[in-house]
Amino acid sequence: MPSPVAAVAAVAAAPAHIALAHFEARLSFEADCWDTHAALANGATDFVLLDVRGPDLYAAGHVPGAINLPHGKITARKMAEWPDGTLFVTYCAGPHCNGANKAAVRLARLGLPVKEMLGGITGWLDEGFALAPGTEPGDVRDIEG
Repeated sequence: MPSPVAAVAAVAAAPAHIALAHFEARLSFEADCWDTHAALANGATDFVLLDVRGPDLYAAGHVPGAINLPHGKITARKMAEWPDGTLFVTYCAGPHCNGANKAAVRLARLGLPVKEMLGGITGWLDEGFALAPGTEPGDVRDIEG
């Protein structure tokens, strides 16, 4: 009697060269919480971390070093505050939220380099990293204009 086929193996894995291209490409779109934390802890200045949730959620707790810019407020005028070629890394509440994806779409439409921090706040906390409480002076962008 033949062995049952597991759901995992029911569809064959892609050939290695196709899998390599796929997984390498994903890294050009995504960053994880661990790498983002390590970069921030080491004083990285080669990207801007954007918390794209609303100001109230940001004020309740955010990734240290993140700037609050809700995804709906991302405009060419606002993004002109940074030098050309600045890499932006977006995050929102977590896997149940698509705000970081919406922000990434807006940034890409403006021709800006962007990655999404997988997991958002939920992933950050799952890794055991602390949030910065409250709003720090200068870290909330003018979201009204």
